[in-house]
Amino acid sequence: MWCIAEMNEEYIHKMEDILSVYERSYIAERPVVCVDEKPIPYQTDIRALIPCKPGSVLKRDSEYSRHGSGSVFCAVEPKQGVYINTVTERRTGADFAKFISSIERRYSSAEKIILVMDNLDTHKEKSLINFYGEEKGRAIWERLEVHYTPKHGSWLSQTEIAIGMYSRQSLGSARISDIETLRKNTKTWNRIANRKNVTINWKFTKKDAQEKFNLN
Repeated sequence: MWCIAEMNEEYIHKMEDILSVYERSYIAERPVVCVDEKPIPYQTDIRALIPCKPGSVLKRDSEYSRHGSGSVFCAVEPKQGVYINTVTERRTGADFAKFISSIERRYSSAEKIILVMDNLDTHKEKSLINFYGEEKGRAIWERLEVHYTPKHGSWLSQTEIAIGMYSRQSLGSARISDIETLRKNTKTWNRIANRKNVTINWKFTKKDAQEKFNLN
């Protein structure tokens, strides 16, 4: 359940901007792609799983051992059901730069990639310039039309829906012990999800927002 922040001028402007983006007609040459990140803790069971019979509920002790964490960079093209999840050891500016570069290559034939993401300090052109250098970093960034969600406005990114799908279907309630397991699970989920091409039917419009939040 999302808690909506104070409806100040900046929040309203960014919210309406993103909702307007979602209302655009689909154009293959200008795909709308939403991006976010999900931290993943690495955990192992301290005690063995409790034996159970077929058809009964699996039981697991609540105690576990933690072994650091990793990150999954997530992107989705909602109207086409395209899912891109990449596992990294960290979520630094360099990791962000490499992920954005992979998206740019995937949509190499696009005139412009419409990117929706939150305003994290690494989600900037500077991250690409620092990693790839001035010329290449700027060239990649100029291929993007960036729209930032407002602070406390993550609900406006359709990546949150995609991450929910990924979390339930790939991770579930299992404990992920290491980066190799996470990469294997993620690769499998990406393949299955993109084969199914499950689109996201976003229905909350700019008009809905104006009525919901009494903005008229």
